[in-house]
Amino acid sequence: MRVLAVDDEQPALDELLYLLRAEPAVTELHGAADATGALRILRAHGADAVFLDINMPGLDGMELAGVLAEFVNPPAIVFVTAHEDHAVAAFDLGAVDYLLKPVRRQRLAAAVRRIAERRARTEPDPGSEPGGSHEVIPVELGGVTTLVHRSQVNWVEAEGDYARLHTDTGSHLVRIPLSALQERWRDDFLRVHRSYLVALGRVTGLRTVGSGTLVCLRGAQRVELPVSRRQVRELKQRLVHGPHPSPDRR
Repeated sequence: MRVLAVDDEQPALDELLYLLRAEPAVTELHGAADATGALRILRAHGADAVFLDINMPGLDGMELAGVLAEFVNPPAIVFVTAHEDHAVAAFDLGAVDYLLKPVRRQRLAAAVRRIAERRARTEPDPGSEPGGSHEVIPVELGGVTTLVHRSQVNWVEAEGDYARLHTDTGSHLVRIPLSALQERWRDDFLRVHRSYLVALGRVTGLRTVGSGTLVCLRGAQRVELPVSRRQVRELKQRLVHGPHPSPDRR
């Protein structure tokens, strides 16, 4: 079982990781100090379960759980907190368990067992991995973290070792190379040019200009991007034959 523990207090996080490491069912374990770090780890490694503190700066545990609930197959959530007054809201969010600090080994073992039993009753769906359409990209600007859903991205532009995500509401610079997004989003995006990755579900057509080709994208503003010659044929094939799962977001 892949487990992620999230707590902004380092001693509490260390204790939680220590207890989880002793559980035989836990085969992969990661820790994060905040929601942004948690989402990065989920993108890179995925998780079957998240043990989550509630009171954290920035995006708190309840808000992060709401984001995770939008995954096609969300990870199991276990809240770990010093406060009893969030229990009702936690279970409304579908939490598997609610552990009070200081966490007792027996209670944590029971939570892990409950998650393992639930996983045994359900078939995993590859669409729940971070590469699925519900993937969330944390974008940091001036100390504020904005969550951009992959399904909101119309096209991506390379900027050195960074990539700029273009959505209907603006653009966001992230420290992810375009080549990494090309591989991760290959099901419903296509790299049409060394500088551009486009959402196939946003393409409205192709336009020939001189000896070159432009791909037309719908959105808040009409956008036309160049297509390299060697990518024209693949783009046409993908548009005709799919996969083409992105929703029509007018």
